[in-house]
Amino acid sequence: VTLARGARAMAASGVIVRRLDAIENLGSMDVLCTDKTGTLTTGVMALDGTVDAEGAPSARVMRLAYLNAAFETGIENPLDAALVAAGTRAGLDQAGWSKIDEIPYDFMRKRLSIVLAESGDAGAHRIIMKGAFAQVLECCSTLAGPQGPIALDVKRRAALAAFFQDRGEQGYRVLALASRHRPAQLAQAAYGRDDETDMVFEGFLLFSDPPKAQAAQAVRDLQALGVAVKVITGDNRFVAAHVAGTIGLDAASMLTGQAIAAMRDESLWHLAERTTLFAEVDPQQKERIVRALQHTGHAVGYLGDGINDAPALHAADVGISIDQAVDVARESADVVLLRPDLDVLRRGVEDGRRTFANTLKYISITTSANFGNMVSMALATPLLPFLPLAAKQILLNNFLSDLPAITISTDNVDADRIARPQRWDVAVLRRYMLVFGLISTLFDLLAFLVLLRVFHASESTFQTAWFTVSLLT
Repeated sequence: VTLARGARAMAASGVIVRRLDAIENLGSMDVLCTDKTGTLTTGVMALDGTVDAEGAPSARVMRLAYLNAAFETGIENPLDAALVAAGTRAGLDQAGWSKIDEIPYDFMRKRLSIVLAESGDAGAHRIIMKGAFAQVLECCSTLAGPQGPIALDVKRRAALAAFFQDRGEQGYRVLALASRHRPAQLAQAAYGRDDETDMVFEGFLLFSDPPKAQAAQAVRDLQALGVAVKVITGDNRFVAAHVAGTIGLDAASMLTGQAIAAMRDESLWHLAERTTLFAEVDPQQKERIVRALQHTGHAVGYLGDGINDAPALHAADVGISIDQAVDVARESADVVLLRPDLDVLRRGVEDGRRTFANTLKYISITTSANFGNMVSMALATPLLPFLPLAAKQILLNNFLSDLPAITISTDNVDADRIARPQRWDVAVLRRYMLVFGLISTLFDLLAFLVLLRVFHASESTFQTAWFTVSLLT
């Protein structure tokens, strides 16, 4: 009853509980790991610019990026939607192009390639690749110049990396774009990852996704409740650090996916607890981070909405997703937020702690009462020539005692019980049960003494009297 009432209260706050036991885990959560996009940021991607390798605005980069996004048939994502919308506004379309093949995106390669044929190009194909900067650059041997491709030497690679870092530190989410022309004699019916070589680096795609206005306050509110907020994202370290710093998190405390991949689990156990920002991580690394935090004794919540969040959602003590998440993320979650807002989660944490506190009250009361009755019965049975209570009376006593206990779900909870995470403490429950259970037994023994020595009660009178005393006390 207490858990059901808590779930109803949380639903009124915009938090849907899919598994009732998650309420207790939400109340005990002391670390929240969250994705960046759509939770800390608005989640509304806008294409702010397409630039060439020199950083100048480029219509060619816009056209190639539009074709890549328009012909992609993989999972829908806001970046492609922003590209298609911007291209449509610019008057671009797919006329004159036909799709030959697609090398789909995956979380290890972090890039996607589309192979197209242009109607007037006599059987030649063009591979258009977009993705994470480092993963695209490693496939490129040249960059596009005014007079044709230019060899990508160390100096030019460093210049591209500097531009990427600069825009990332300004808060832009930056993708790289590359292409390759395959003449008719080298054209193929199907393409694979091995064909993503000798690409020409075309330029950059700049997307904006600003932090939410209320994100910084929501983070502070969660921290005030004793919940440490950690950001885990697949985005590059520069934009992740910009967003983290904007909302008041320690952007200097960061681990990248590359560093995590080189670590043993023992090292991650020690570093995860002290790290606030994890960037450029893959789905398996997200799960490793969650398990590392759990290994050091934390109750971990994970908030995510993508396919890449599913392993971490499963691993967390309480998996949290949003109503707009992909199906696999929602199915993996224990709790679903009706709005992608940390303030909604903050209210859910408070409701979870109220419910958890009242659940502890119920368990403490019932265990101590049952323990006291058990000891009283055990002591009375060898001393009396009859049973102290009939079987029907025991069952009725338990039933009637539970009726007022139902109202515990509506009980007020002290502010200090809401202010900090709560955990199951078997030692505290044991002490409560022993102390109050034995006090109950002491009064039962006094009642026995009065009934036998003062009133000289018969079997039926004794059973009725103790039933009444036990029920009232």
